[in-house]
Amino acid sequence: MKSLRNSVQLIGRLGKDPEVKTFGDKKKAAFSIATSDSYKNTKGEKVEDTQWHNLVIWGKLAEVAGKYLKKGSEVAVEGKLIHRIYETEKGEKRFITEINVNDLVMLGTKN
Repeated sequence: MKSLRNSVQLIGRLGKDPEVKTFGDKKKAAFSIATSDSYKNTKGEKVEDTQWHNLVIWGKLAEVAGKYLKKGSEVAVEGKLIHRIYETEKGEKRFITEINVNDLVMLGTKN
């Protein structure tokens, strides 16, 4: 059975076109997707909650993402959470959480 530890599955729409970079013979695609949920608050009002998720894809799948995905495309992804710390040029520490994508399914484009 596939391990359920640190496993993330999301369906969402791209906020912008993927940014593809090449490192030697390996490609990396980075983009974000939005997921939306709605619920009723205590007053009975409908509330829309949108969350943005940073995604990173490596290798052949990165090439596919760069070629076929565009802003508004709907995708299903599976991967794992990665937390990174990096330092800016000014010496400030920044924290980022990304999803390292292992599998991607293109569901359609926004009309």
